[in-house]
Amino acid sequence: MGIDAKGQIVIVEIKVSRADLLGDLKWTDYLDHCDRFYWGLAPHLDRACLDSESFLPGACGVIVADGYDAEIVRPAPTVPLAAARRKAETERLARAALRRHLITQDPRCAAWGNG
Repeated sequence: MGIDAKGQIVIVEIKVSRADLLGDLKWTDYLDHCDRFYWGLAPHLDRACLDSESFLPGACGVIVADGYDAEIVRPAPTVPLAAARRKAETERLARAALRRHLITQDPRCAAWGNG
């Protein structure tokens, strides 16, 4: 999850295996929390299933990446979030980023939990 240069919230759901891709039943919940959604796949994965209606190809983009580079092979459409949802998601992302940063500086901060 990240924020792009235009302030839009982007989610990339990374999948490393076919079983991981086909077994994910919660990904559609993420669509309500971002302006753009992408599948992030390794180059060796067969992408054909992403064209089926169950993967909502009109709502999801596809990024193929390896350890060195990435390419957007299908752009994700922008579906703007409501202002209140955007604010809540931006604050949630900022809190998570701050927690991660604090843990890198002081591992004892991990004891604070995930809340």
